[in-house]
Amino acid sequence: MSRHHILSRLVRPGLAVLGMLTFAAQPAFAGECPADKIKPNARQMVDTKPVGVTDITLGAIDLGKQPAHIEGRELRFRKLTIEPGGIVPWHSHDDRPALIFVQQGEIVEYASNCADPIVHKAGDIRPEVSGTSHWWKNLGKETVILYVGDVRRDPNDHHM
Repeated sequence: MSRHHILSRLVRPGLAVLGMLTFAAQPAFAGECPADKIKPNARQMVDTKPVGVTDITLGAIDLGKQPAHIEGRELRFRKLTIEPGGIVPWHSHDDRPALIFVQQGEIVEYASNCADPIVHKAGDIRPEVSGTSHWWKNLGKETVILYVGDVRRDPNDHHM
């Protein structure tokens, strides 16, 4: 066997593994609004009730009782299940930052500051911060599962 043939037999699989590791190491980013579609008040509030949504609080921590002493705030972790055709109604994150992980399915977000719908797929993580008001709809045939961590002021606030 030639030296070139031996090297190519070793290098090609190594490059293939390196390529796979490179793609596997990429962080998951949720769908985002295209830069040319970001507009203040691009969408108006849609007044609807939750449809086909199950919202279960899996755990919560009173942050006022923790070393950070953030009085009047609660860290909450939830599971939302949205059936096909289901709607998470319009709500604001001005006073309730959140991180949303799409565990299963595909869901569309209609944000107040984006002229186009935003598609979120399984594996995406979506930050929700001040200035975010939106609603979501499951347009697919598969149930969507979201895991949501948020910090809320009012434990009686049942907005999604």
